[in-house]
Amino acid sequence: MQPQTTDPHGPLRTAGTSVLSGRGLVKRYGAQHALAGVDIDIQPGEAVAIVGPSGSGKTSLLHVLAGILRADAGEIHLAGQRIDQLGETRRAELRRTEFGFVFQSGMLVAELSAEENTALPLLLGGSARKPALTAARRWLDRLGLGGKEARRPGELSGGEAQRVAIARALAHEPRVIFADEPTGALDTRTGRDTMNALLNAAAETGAAVVIVTHDRDLADSVPRTVAIRDGRIDAGGAAA
Repeated sequence: MQPQTTDPHGPLRTAGTSVLSGRGLVKRYGAQHALAGVDIDIQPGEAVAIVGPSGSGKTSLLHVLAGILRADAGEIHLAGQRIDQLGETRRAELRRTEFGFVFQSGMLVAELSAEENTALPLLLGGSARKPALTAARRWLDRLGLGGKEARRPGELSGGEAQRVAIARALAHEPRVIFADEPTGALDTRTGRDTMNALLNAAAETGAAVVIVTHDRDLADSVPRTVAIRDGRIDAGGAAA
C-alpha cells in the first residue's frame, strides 16, 4: 500500500513507485457488487488496458480510480497521497489538474471550436485565454490537426474529433489519462490510428494511460493488460 505522505488538502508529491493505486476497492449498486475487492497499481508513464465482458466492473473501476464515483470501501492513492477521502471540491480539482479523460463519444462541446475544446481544461483551471489557446494549438498540431483549429466538432470526422479529445486530455499535462472505450465508435483502421496517437502523445508527457475496452485487439496493442470479471481481477486473464 502506498503511504499517505501529505495532508489530504495539501500538494501532491511522489512516494513509492505507483502513480496511482487502489486497494480493496468495493463498489455496490444495491445488492450487486460492481467491484468486489480490487487491488491495482499503475506505474508512472505506463499504459494499461482493463478488459472484461459487459457488466464485469471495468468501467466502475475506471470511474472509482478517477474519483468520478466513490468506492464503498477501499483506498486510492495518487502519487503517495490518499485521495478517496477527499471532499468533492478537491476531487473535482484533481480531475481538472491531475487526470485527463477520453470517452467513446469524445464528449466535445458542439458550440466550441477544436482549439477551444482543447483549451477547456486549462481555462477551467484558471489559465488566461491567450496562453491556453496557444497550448491547444500546439497539441492539435502535434496530433495532425494543424489548420483545423477553428472547426467545430460537427465539421470533423470521427477520428479527428477523437484526436481533439486526446489533445484536450493532454493539454494540461496530467499524471494519468483515463480512456473509456476510446475507439468504440470508430472503424478498425481509424481506431488503431487513434490509439497510436493517444499512446504516443501520452509518452511525450510521461502520463500513465488507463484504457477500458472490450476489444481484445485494442488491448493487445497496449503493453499491459488487466482482466476483470464479476468485479474481481481475473489472475488467469491478466498479463503483465
